[in-house]
Amino acid sequence: MAGLSKTIVLLPGDGIGPEVIAAATAVLADCATEFHHRFTLREFPVGGAALDRAGAPLPPETLAACREADAILLGAVGGPRWDGLPLGRRPESGLLALRQELGLYINLRPIRLREALAGISPLKGALNKRIDLEIVRELAGGIYFGEHRTERSNGLERAFDVEAYSSAEIERVARFALARAAARRQRLASVDKANVLATSALWRKTVERLAAAHPEVAVSHLYVDNAAMQLILAPEQFDVILTSNLFGDILSDAGAALVGSIGLIPSMSCGDGPPLFEPIHGSAPLLAGQDRACPLGAILSAGLMLREAFGLRQEADWVETAVDRVLARGYRTADLAEPGSVVVGGSEFVARLREELRESLKQLEPYGWGV
Repeated sequence: MAGLSKTIVLLPGDGIGPEVIAAATAVLADCATEFHHRFTLREFPVGGAALDRAGAPLPPETLAACREADAILLGAVGGPRWDGLPLGRRPESGLLALRQELGLYINLRPIRLREALAGISPLKGALNKRIDLEIVRELAGGIYFGEHRTERSNGLERAFDVEAYSSAEIERVARFALARAAARRQRLASVDKANVLATSALWRKTVERLAAAHPEVAVSHLYVDNAAMQLILAPEQFDVILTSNLFGDILSDAGAALVGSIGLIPSMSCGDGPPLFEPIHGSAPLLAGQDRACPLGAILSAGLMLREAFGLRQEADWVETAVDRVLARGYRTADLAEPGSVVVGGSEFVARLREELRESLKQLEPYGWGV
């Protein structure tokens, strides 16, 4: 598929966000050039950067641009300089508001152990394990969007965070997860805490009802504590994991650790509005400006955008294959280092990757790829 024209809104955000988004946009620019696409890139502030510039973590012009985009690429938000602000004014509230305003109620996080990085997995025998799963996380409900309040009585403080789910909220994310599982290896693990929480009891009942329409998918139910243990003991058993907002947030970070670094994991948030793509790592303010940040989460998020938002599977494969080749040659950012590897800064890693992208096309052009 050649000649696509797409508008991508860039939200670099805070900390290392601008660095990793610059790396991802360089790869997108190479993709547009080599495959004859036109990607119009529009940059807007969000999070702490938006607070400093516009006095709000999600300025109206940023939201308006996101509504009109074909896709959104975000870096990271937050940092200690804004931690003293009230919850609703912190940088993270801008991201939560963006998800809510765009109707992004599904989050997809692919967790895959790349062969070249098996040595840095904390799992013994990782080389012999296939870790290739997707975590589908409900994104617009649950405890993150419930009531938050603190009250004082008789000199004591008491805090409340309310978890709530409707069957409709569960249905829409469960349908997505069942479809993903049907297209992959036909296994779905739904994670809840149905023995304790009313929301989880409704979650399990709703998933069981919808699963009846997908007899080709083997559906299992796990309590979240058992799911965390199983993810560590035998991650190869999982194909698609479906879970709530809070549980998905936690389990996906655990999954990232299994494959070597949280800096490797891309994500897609989708629903009613334009999809949003972002690495799952934080803003890492201590690394900002030092050329030490791993750009792979953002670069692989760009690849995920090519595949999932634009239907450009060939281009996404081109990016991911080049990433694997650079890693196989031993180049690593500091978080991915192991004995015998060549530790480089983020900018040099990106330069090596872009060189690999160009070289791979030279080899494949005689066979009709990229021409």
